[in-house]
Amino acid sequence: MNRPGAMAANGSKPYQLEQIRRFGLAVPETLITTDPDAARVFWERHGTVVYKSVGGVRSIVSRLQPGHVPRLANVSYCPTQFQRYIPGRDHRVHVVGDEIFACEVISEADDYRYPAHHPVEIRSCRLPREVEDRCRLLATAARLPVAGIDLRRTPEGDWYCFEVNPSPAFTYYESRTAQPIGRAIAKFLAAGSREEQPSRNLAAEVISHS
Repeated sequence: MNRPGAMAANGSKPYQLEQIRRFGLAVPETLITTDPDAARVFWERHGTVVYKSVGGVRSIVSRLQPGHVPRLANVSYCPTQFQRYIPGRDHRVHVVGDEIFACEVISEADDYRYPAHHPVEIRSCRLPREVEDRCRLLATAARLPVAGIDLRRTPEGDWYCFEVNPSPAFTYYESRTAQPIGRAIAKFLAAGSREEQPSRNLAAEVISHS
C-alpha cells in the first residue's frame, strides 16, 4: 500500500525525526555521533539516555548503563543515535487511511518488543483528539496510507513521537486487542487506489499548528 519512495524516510532516522518535528509532534533530544566524547557529554547532560540504530534496520532500544562506559569508544566505528530517555507509557498508533487504532503498552522493559522477563500488556485505548489529528496528519503528509506511529505519554501528560513505521507488524497488536486493523486495510484496498499526496492546504494546516 505504501509507495517505496515514501517508505524510504524510515531508512534514515535523523530525516524522519525532522519530518515528525515539522508536523507538530515532540521528539526527544537526540545526538547522532561517531565521537565517544560527544556521547559521554550528552549522557552526562541528560542523565538517562537510550541508544539505537540510525538506519531502518531494527535494533533493540536500551538504556546506557555504567558497564557501557568502556564500549563508548566503539561509536567511532559506527554512527550511533543517542536520545534522552523519556519516562512514561508507550502507545502504538496504527493509521489506516483516515482511521486511527491506538494501543496502550504496559511494560517496564526498555524495549517492550524484547521484554526479557518483563511482562507486557497491550490494550486498546483512545487518544486525545489533538494527538489523533497529529498522527493522521503526519501519516498523510508522509504519504503513508498505513503507518505505525510510536508514541510515549509522560507522567505530566506530554506526548513524544519516536518513529513512524511504514511497514508495521500490526498483527501483533491486533491479536492482543482485537482491533480490526487488517479489515480496515482490506477495506482501504477494496476502495481502489488513490494518490497519497498531501494537499497544500493540509501541509499548511500542519505547519500552522507546529
